[in-house]
Amino acid sequence: MHRLYENEDLTIFWDSDKCYHAKKCVTGSPGVFDIQKKPWININGAPNAEIWQTISKCPSGALSCTYNHGIRILFDEEGCRSVAYDGEKEIGECDYVAGANGWSIVHTEVMPEYGGRGIAKRLVYRLVEEAEKRKIPVIPVCSYAVKVLQ
Repeated sequence: MHRLYENEDLTIFWDSDKCYHAKKCVTGSPGVFDIQKKPWININGAPNAEIWQTISKCPSGALSCTYNHGIRILFDEEGCRSVAYDGEKEIGECDYVAGANGWSIVHTEVMPEYGGRGIAKRLVYRLVEEAEKRKIPVIPVCSYAVKVLQ
């Protein structure tokens, strides 16, 4: 299971398949990480710097984060994609094809001048999260989605 948790400034990525609950997150930032609650991450439970420092100590790599840089990620079900916006400007997308076996992620792209900001990862995670909510399998086909979801 892949989840993302966002506030205005920060996005937390969580990959449950990698997580073995070493409790570094819970002890490092108990206001954010509480395995007794659902959802177990409250992104508004501590200052962003504390969250960032705690996640940087995750031994499994199940948790990661990125600053949003004012970029919004929206899910566009009719367009079969997630879309990144800088204000009103569309700057990236992650496309899928719906089929009998699930959603195949076929393309992920972000404008070059926006590279290196974690936007593509947010796009992939948004699609995966939406698919998981609907109990639809995800098949990573594009090389970037394969890399992110392995």
